[in-house]
Amino acid sequence: MVSERDIEHIARLADIGITRDEVAEFTPQFNAILDYFDILDQVEGGEPPAPDAINVWREDEVLPSLTQDEVLGNAGASEDGFVKAPRVM
Repeated sequence: MVSERDIEHIARLADIGITRDEVAEFTPQFNAILDYFDILDQVEGGEPPAPDAINVWREDEVLPSLTQDEVLGNAGASEDGFVKAPRVM
């Protein structure tokens, strides 16, 4: 069981500023999530599928694509042959 103190500690580690009211709200939600994991841990099943049953490999197929001029024509702005995006910071 996770306590409010644990939630505050996790929030500090993740550098998430949460209020005291949010801590009280998140604590039961966090515990409910952990309860679901306990339920999943109790499920008995067969062996996990073989890796080749999950990943379906196919040969790469070369298809026509846009030219650089077509791509840059669709861009809002370009510079030196590249799409120019707004500055983030």
